[in-house]
Amino acid sequence: MAQSAHTVSGDFDLTMAELRVVARYVVWHAEDVLAVFERDVPDDPRPREAIDAAWCFINGANRTRLQRTTSVEAHRAARSAPSEAARLAARAAGDAASAAYLHPIWQASQVGHILRASSSAARIAELEAGGDPRKGDAQLERSRQRATPVLVDVLRRYPPAAGGRDRVARLMSDLDRSLRQSAEVAAGASPPRC
Repeated sequence: MAQSAHTVSGDFDLTMAELRVVARYVVWHAEDVLAVFERDVPDDPRPREAIDAAWCFINGANRTRLQRTTSVEAHRAARSAPSEAARLAARAAGDAASAAYLHPIWQASQVGHILRASSSAARIAELEAGGDPRKGDAQLERSRQRATPVLVDVLRRYPPAAGGRDRVARLMSDLDRSLRQSAEVAAGASPPRC
């Protein structure tokens, strides 16, 4: 994969500015649920360190080993977390750090790097409300509102997320579909008549 200081190339190009937009979207969701992990595992700093590493990149630092290593460590923290909600929160933090390394390749699996943290936040909202799917739907609506046109443009460079067996995958597929549809409606909208 060719890379300049400002662009990553593969099946298409991603600029560092676009990667920062994606990372910001992911980190917002990870921050929203970090307290769930820290409540269950108060002495494990790895997810918070991943979020801090994501902010370093978002705020203009180069992508470095810091984002990669803190992402791996947050995902390790997720594997040993004592509850589904804590696992999802730690994984979202790892996703935030790794968003700096989103690959410009035409694979649906890459959509997870953009939307899995928001879908995990929706699932956590459900779990925290005793499994109420309305809480997940409300969280997905907030995620839709947070999605900027740049984020949706990046998302649309990838194939749609496939629905999966678990709830997070289904939530991610729903969010992906709705973001793509909103972009299509916006692109097809005719200008107002004067």
